[in-house]
Amino acid sequence: MGLRTGSLPDFPWDSLVPFAEKARAHDGGIVDLSVGTPVDPTPAVVRDALSAAADSPGYPTTHGTRELREAVVAWFARRRGVPGLDPAGVLPTVGSKELVAWLPSLLGLGEGDVVVHPATAYPTYDVGARLAGATPVPSDDPVRLLDPATPGADDVRLVWLNSPGNPHGAVLSVEELRAVVLAARAAAERTGRPVVVASDECYAEMPWEEPWLSGGVPSVLDPRVSGGDVTGLLAVYSLSKQSNLAGYRAAFVAGDVAVVAGLLETRKHAGMIVPGPVQAATTAALSDDAHVDEQRERYRRRREVLAPALGGAGLELDGSPAGLYLWARPVDRAQGCWDVVARLADLGVLVAPGEFYGAAAAGHVRIALTAPDERIAEAARRLGASSP
Repeated sequence: MGLRTGSLPDFPWDSLVPFAEKARAHDGGIVDLSVGTPVDPTPAVVRDALSAAADSPGYPTTHGTRELREAVVAWFARRRGVPGLDPAGVLPTVGSKELVAWLPSLLGLGEGDVVVHPATAYPTYDVGARLAGATPVPSDDPVRLLDPATPGADDVRLVWLNSPGNPHGAVLSVEELRAVVLAARAAAERTGRPVVVASDECYAEMPWEEPWLSGGVPSVLDPRVSGGDVTGLLAVYSLSKQSNLAGYRAAFVAGDVAVVAGLLETRKHAGMIVPGPVQAATTAALSDDAHVDEQRERYRRRREVLAPALGGAGLELDGSPAGLYLWARPVDRAQGCWDVVARLADLGVLVAPGEFYGAAAAGHVRIALTAPDERIAEAARRLGASSP
């Protein structure tokens, strides 16, 4: 049986094309804040590592070099409050989107299996379930869906978490994460079938508000969450945002050694391998904190320029305590997300409609901070001078 591509939705960003054309026609040019594509330089320490490893005639290891996996382990201990991970439970991936899209298939899920993902979410969680032939269920209450009193609870095999969330930046607390983990483990014990909790945490280094600013964004692998046992748990991470490595496709998954071993075996057969020079660059990036702090400061400055201008365009910030985006909604609730997209396109500013992230998000727009300082300032000027 082939992939279930017939059940896939249209690629959402294609529908933005006419609005992008309208924004480009603006006298001052377009300010494209629709996609979170990094625009700042790749750090020299990373480029140097890539260059030094450029003579790479042999096949790279699918599991990743020992140096890379140990760098991930050290990074989790140093930056995420997760000590003592086993390097065997670390696996580099070709960007994090690839892993999100293929994880249900790699886990062997299919017809009759349920994949739970956040109600307002990056669309690839839904797509990945459909590719595997499983059933995607959007919900912000996975604990309820795992409760034996809920019909279909025993069919849940994978729970996706996203913290900080894309698009809204919401952060799950230690208590919220632990509740999901305990519910998944209870379901696995009850049914005799594994229930994997996978947490997409790629914006974790970008908190803007307390308590996350001083206390850090908790990981699903945090001992306070896991009880010191990462069985059934995976954390997915990307260096695209914190290190400007989107073009490198540098990411990894870490956690349960047995689950990672299963992913590794399939990926070896399928040739899903991160290139050797990119593995070296990833190792260097994870070992250098200075460039991460510098990049976060860039985004903080841009956020402080752009957020106050939303009111001039009849928008208000909704949440966004962390992450790479401003999640905004019109003050006039009669306006839908596409009304706002069209109105801002007239100003030469392109944003993403909330509808891309699920029906629950249709009243919002997502505004990325990934533009050069000059264009962020120009967007703020246009928004601040406009009228809703």
